[in-house]
Amino acid sequence: MTKSVLIIGGGAIGLGLAYHLADRARVTVLDCNQLTSGTSWHAAGIVGPLRATPNMTRLAMYAGELFPKLEEETGLSTGYRQTGGYWLARDAARMDELHRICALGRHFGLTPSIVSPDGVDVPGLDPAGLVGALRVEEDANVNPVDLCMAYAKGARAKGAEIREGLRVERLLVEQGRCKGVALADGTEILADQVALCAGAWSKGLADAAGVALPLQAVEHMYVVTESMPGLPAPYPVLRDLDRGFYVKGDAGKLVIGGFEPDAKVWNAFGPEGDRPFLEMPEDWDQFMPFMEGALQLIPALADTGIQHFMNGPESFTNDTRPLVGQVPNVDGLFVAAGMNSVGVMSSAGIGRVLADWMHDEQPPMDLWEVDVARVDPLTAAADHVETRMQEAVSDAFALHWPFKQPKAGRGLRKSVLHDHWAAAGAQFGLTAGWERGLWYAQCDAERNLPYSTGDQPWYQVAQREAAAMQTGCALIDLTPFTKIDVTGPGALPLLHHLAAANVDVDLGRAVYTPLLNDRGGIEADVTITRLGADQFRITSGAATRQKDMAWLRRHAGNQVSLKDVTEDEAVIGVMGAGARAVLQGLSSDDWQNFPFSTARNVTVAQRPARATRVSFVGELGWELNIASRFAGPVFDALKSAGATPLGHFALDGCRIEKGFKHWGHDLGPDITPLEAGLGFTIDWSQDFKGKAAMTAQRETGLTRRMVLFTLPSHPLVLHDEPIWENGRVVGLTTSGARGARTNMTLALGVIDIAPGETLTATTERNFEIEIAGTRHAATALKRPPFDPSSERMKA
Repeated sequence: MTKSVLIIGGGAIGLGLAYHLADRARVTVLDCNQLTSGTSWHAAGIVGPLRATPNMTRLAMYAGELFPKLEEETGLSTGYRQTGGYWLARDAARMDELHRICALGRHFGLTPSIVSPDGVDVPGLDPAGLVGALRVEEDANVNPVDLCMAYAKGARAKGAEIREGLRVERLLVEQGRCKGVALADGTEILADQVALCAGAWSKGLADAAGVALPLQAVEHMYVVTESMPGLPAPYPVLRDLDRGFYVKGDAGKLVIGGFEPDAKVWNAFGPEGDRPFLEMPEDWDQFMPFMEGALQLIPALADTGIQHFMNGPESFTNDTRPLVGQVPNVDGLFVAAGMNSVGVMSSAGIGRVLADWMHDEQPPMDLWEVDVARVDPLTAAADHVETRMQEAVSDAFALHWPFKQPKAGRGLRKSVLHDHWAAAGAQFGLTAGWERGLWYAQCDAERNLPYSTGDQPWYQVAQREAAAMQTGCALIDLTPFTKIDVTGPGALPLLHHLAAANVDVDLGRAVYTPLLNDRGGIEADVTITRLGADQFRITSGAATRQKDMAWLRRHAGNQVSLKDVTEDEAVIGVMGAGARAVLQGLSSDDWQNFPFSTARNVTVAQRPARATRVSFVGELGWELNIASRFAGPVFDALKSAGATPLGHFALDGCRIEKGFKHWGHDLGPDITPLEAGLGFTIDWSQDFKGKAAMTAQRETGLTRRMVLFTLPSHPLVLHDEPIWENGRVVGLTTSGARGARTNMTLALGVIDIAPGETLTATTERNFEIEIAGTRHAATALKRPPFDPSSERMKA
């Protein structure tokens, strides 16, 4: 049966979605004014196919394929023209970033190149102050309004209805499902699915429906010069990254725009919010730093007048990433908003994948990077998103230092033990929205350490923290873990259906297992502890809290109760060879006869807790779940007994030298347990979601495999770096870190393998990993380098 779909918003995103979905659903586009009259009409129209990550590059590249095709199909010009472009660098550290992006672009078939300042071949450009640039041949321009008209014609030809002048007053949500919309005149329009593509105006409808969208409109500016004789045609797109502005050609003129620090917040629901084709007053005070930078870059601008100053609304998100997909708490409601000024370019890729998602009711690829389910509801509060605009807009061009931490809008989520960790010297950073100690300083010199594209200044601190576990005991802040209780007669059948491992185990057993989708991809990476016949606790990563809850809810029947208890309990990891002795000194419970992967109710420092013997650092240890009101005394007792804190950076260095993977980088919906080396978790005797795909893969054999590499030259490995063999790229890294105990630089990566190729054969191959323009020898390891037999962890 063909679905009926309402798309709210007639800009580039809404029309791009309609174009891609109209031949598979009964699509109606609703716009409160005229098509493009919100923000699309004044977009700069830059099409940049090369982005900083693989999936964003895949999405962006599709525009270069679609826009010319759209012209042929509809007979309407979109103004698409390939111009080439340069990403200009004035900071030597920026070149590290550009080299990494360049390598990624080449891997996906683009033709980027690194050039010297003299290699920026643009007449009239002053290269003074430049240290280099990234040349991207595939950069292009498009006319936003013409593109939208082509989308509209193509969508109508496929059967879509486009209705202008209809204001959606509210979303119709009943029993957790979106049934349609109510218009301002009281008319209700019902549909099977609704897509919220109203840009800056999406948040008002979302807020009223209880949907969290951390989205804020700001004043966004560019100027158009008078005609400048002698400009190259086409004029390449210039991005002066370290000064925060861009330049593009426009029929013999130049367009100059910037990404403002401390951007001016604009109220989309105020008096001006209803005005179509809104232009706000000129603000030269705000724009002058960009104009001055442009004058230095292109001296001829000093003799050129300004024809038009454009100041219009644009919406940005709190983390400068789009919000796309099915919202986690309302079924049938999808969103594509917060494009951070690249909506016109994004309309192609986002339109295609969201259309597939709505039609198939599952994303067609790993879209976690932009998935609206990543959103912490607290970040959607008006005061928070307004505060984040102090740096979120400028982050689009700001140098993306490794391990960079935001400054504006901090402190939303803190552990109940936050002050205790602070007193222990915590240097806090954001991990999945929580304030968490990245490392623990013991002197002033270890506080507020600088960023680096090479050796990390906190690494020696991480080594010291991890070394304490050799004979002693470390405390780790694990409170941000997602904690969901699954109870009721349907709890076991639900988990049997979703989990690859057997969860029908004895009470007190903790089972590590992936939860799979129909393709066998890993939707969640969890530990399931059986607490009763019909009672289970699921523990997963902090970042996936909303996603995991939605995944469980959408598969649970009416005999299952789901309760998020994440903030009811603090979690302290007590890890190291001395962990048992410390706990025995504070408890009368038996910590000796306490098997690995089991959980018990215990008493520590006269307070009740649940202890689970598992370890993400590969040491003897327990995770203590403690009711929030008891957490402080337990922490103080553990610290008084000699345990020392271990930060998130040391934790990451420990987990990778054990070969432990984490969801979001190493694991995700596009990789199976067999490919990820997690085949040991699968119980083939039971019928679980994705089993058919997994069985087929086991029978046909793997064509790719996740491998742990060591790089003796110690480059800074992050993720998504090309893995080379015999002159060709055979894969990408997924994550990297320096081992906190082994001092080895390590990377996990997925590589192509021959059918039937054994791990031993893989380790005999010769690999290199390209890091910031240099290829480093890399050895594939058969076993993790730290305690490969897990004798310490299971002692």
